Amino acid sequence: MLQVGQKAPDFKLLNTEKAEVSLSDLKGKNVVLFFFPMAWTGACTKEMCAIQDDYSAYKNMGAEVIGISVDSFFALKHFATDQKLGFTLLSDFNKEVIKAYDMVQSEFAFGYKNVAKRATLVLDKEGVIRFMEILPSPGDFPNMDAIKAAVKSLN
Repeated sequence: MLQVGQKAPDFKLLNTEKAEVSLSDLKGKNVVLFFFPMAWTGACTKEMCAIQDDYSAYKNMGAEVIGISVDSFFALKHFATDQKLGFTLLSDFNKEVIKAYDMVQSEFAFGYKNVAKRATLVLDKEGVIRFMEILPSPGDFPNMDAIKAAVKSLN
């Protein structure tokens, strides 16, 4: 299991425009990774909209905000458009990143299995984990104030 102070594993995933995004490409930037189970579900929509509402605060603190789910990039593109999300969403359709990060929610709603846990990691400019919140239930809501405080502490 990943720990605060450990370097986050690199990854390469497709964004909503079908372009590859890798964590190593973001070296030199603070990064906030929001893992979420599934687009358009109640708690996920609420969380992504809350991030969008605070997106300028993250940008003003110099952080790149990235949402990661196992949805296809097609679904994530429609989700981003529908919810007017301006930050990067990445598709971990093959579930490689959630496995590498130990973020697999084995049981979800409606009988779905092996989606992303609801979790947030704040990475410094070298890709080291400086904050991590892994929620026990996919219906739980992240502590947005603690996440923003962690990002602010990196500056």
